[in-house]
Amino acid sequence: MEKRLTKKEIVKMLLKNQELEAQDEEELLDLLVDQPISIDVDKQEEAKMTKGDYIADRVSEIAGSWGFIIGFSAFLILWVIINSYLLRDGSEIDPYPFILLNLVLSCIAALQAPVIMMSQNRQAAKDSLRNQNDYRTDLKSELILEDLHHKMEEILKNQRKILRIVAPEEDESKKTEK
Repeated sequence: MEKRLTKKEIVKMLLKNQELEAQDEEELLDLLVDQPISIDVDKQEEAKMTKGDYIADRVSEIAGSWGFIIGFSAFLILWVIINSYLLRDGSEIDPYPFILLNLVLSCIAALQAPVIMMSQNRQAAKDSLRNQNDYRTDLKSELILEDLHHKMEEILKNQRKILRIVAPEEDESKKTEK
C-alpha cells in the first residue's frame, strides 16, 4: 500500500522546487496549512498609502489621460498663437523660438517623470503582492483538491467493497425468485 503524504510534506516538496529561503518557507508552510491565506491586496495597500503615494497616483492618473493630452496640446497651440500672431508689436512674452516654453516643458517633464515612476513602482509592488497571494491561494487550492481526490478514491474503494458484499446477495435472491 502506498504511503500517503501529509499536506506539510507536499508543501515542502513544492517549495523545494521554488527554492525559497528557509524563513519564507516556514512562514508559507504555516500560512498554507493552518490559516486562510486570501488577502485583499487593494485594501492592504490603501491602508499603508501615504499622502505622497496618493499624489503620485493622482498625477499619473491625470497625466496619462486623453483629457490631459488634449488640454496640454490646446495650451501649447494657444501659447504659440498668442506669442506669434497676437503680440506682434514686440511685447511678446516668449518670441519665436519659444525658449520660455521649452523651459516650462522641461521643468514639467523633469518633475512629472519621477512622480509617474513612483506611482509605477508602487503599482509593481502591488502586482507582486497580488502574484504572491495568487500563488499561495493556488497552492492551497491544489492541496485541498488533492486531499479531496484522495477522499473520493477512499469513498469509491469503500463503495466497491459494499457492492461486492451486496452484489452476491442480490445474485442469490434473483436465483431463488426464478
